Amino acid sequence: MRGLIALLAAASLLVPVPALAASEPPRTGFEKTGNWTTEAEEQAYLRALGLPLSQIGTTAQGRPIQLVRVGPASGRTVVVFICSQHGDEPAGREACLIRMRSLPRNSGVTYLFVPNANPDGRVADTRGNSRGIDINRDHLLLRTEEARAMAAVFRDWKPDVIHDLHEFGPSAPYYVKDVLWLWPRNLNVADGVHDLSETLSRSYIRPSVEAAGRTSGVYGIYVDPVTGEPIRQVAGDHQERILRNTGGLKHGMGLLVETNVDNTPVFRVQSHLLALDGTQSFVRERRTAIEAANAASRAVRTGPIYFGGADNQPPDPSDVISKPPCGYVLTGAQYSSFQDELALHGIKSQYLRGGDRIVPLKQEARALIPLLLDARADEPLLRAQPVAQC
Repeated sequence: MRGLIALLAAASLLVPVPALAASEPPRTGFEKTGNWTTEAEEQAYLRALGLPLSQIGTTAQGRPIQLVRVGPASGRTVVVFICSQHGDEPAGREACLIRMRSLPRNSGVTYLFVPNANPDGRVADTRGNSRGIDINRDHLLLRTEEARAMAAVFRDWKPDVIHDLHEFGPSAPYYVKDVLWLWPRNLNVADGVHDLSETLSRSYIRPSVEAAGRTSGVYGIYVDPVTGEPIRQVAGDHQERILRNTGGLKHGMGLLVETNVDNTPVFRVQSHLLALDGTQSFVRERRTAIEAANAASRAVRTGPIYFGGADNQPPDPSDVISKPPCGYVLTGAQYSSFQDELALHGIKSQYLRGGDRIVPLKQEARALIPLLLDARADEPLLRAQPVAQC
């Protein structure tokens, strides 16, 4: 039965769909015409679906940044799909729009979609937003309206799983697969979150995609097209500002999925739909383990802090704090300048005599705090004073 449904869904993407009766579900502009869904078509489609729809932000050019919910408002497990952060990578957005209308609404899982994470970039067909900023490099400093909107979603909904949809290319002869995937590799991500994220990529996304005849592999590894051997790794593996790592630091099992723009639009959208199948299977089959790993990551943790290295690259000893500080002291002026960003990250602070604030490391956001406040971090939000006693 599942194979028949998948076949019918694929067929609906291959040819324009005729006008539908009022009782039939709405279709995207892409499904109707084969062209990418326009801004107006997207808004009409979202209204026609009748799903809970909220505005979580506004872009610099005044376009809404929206959140669509499928399932209960208080589901036991929360899954977030971030669709097309890069405006010139539209296939992920199309897959999200298509998939949200068929997800179960009574499974106890809350599915959240940011269906168009870069509305200005999508209209202009640019990688960055209207100010030229790459949103997927802004999940730490939160300079953009788009990244701030997503940070609020992560803070308020506390997702267990974060699935980030992208495209790559043209980059031949190095990237030679149809679909690539990658988990959070930052060493500050809790072990359980890291391990299940890699399981999601290797044991669910990969077989779901490859069962349909697509090729797939780890994102960021240049591969020799003749020998098939890896040449070098280029994916910014440990960078905490990239969503797959930020999501892991915020306790969500996650990954990015990239489809190859050298393929046809239909092939690319279908590939993303297959990857979404993999995440849905992961949530169904590993739900208890996902929730346990998320809870363990959120609990008060100890251990070293890493400012470099990744799960595929040992850190330099100078990038490791084996005995982290108790917390960081911000001056009143620093706190005044950056309190909004700290709040969006869910970071708590306490008032000190004289107007200063202390951010204790002993809190849910522990893994993120040094990367934001310590001068030794690659790109700190500010340089606060580490203290041994709180």
